[in-house]
Amino acid sequence: MTSAQIGLLAGMGIGLAAIIGGFPGFLLVVALGAIGLILGRVLDGELDVGSILRTKGRDRS
Repeated sequence: MTSAQIGLLAGMGIGLAAIIGGFPGFLLVVALGAIGLILGRVLDGELDVGSILRTKGRDRS
């Protein structure tokens, strides 16, 4: 199991523990799951945050 998968499951578990039931609970679980997935991909090295934050006009090399 990769860090991205673990992060996704952790975010969803935290969301379920925080609030159960209803549409707001569903949205919270989806949001925390997405955050967990993104953090997991960063930890796995599959997602480069620096390339996302850079703009086309500014090169920091």
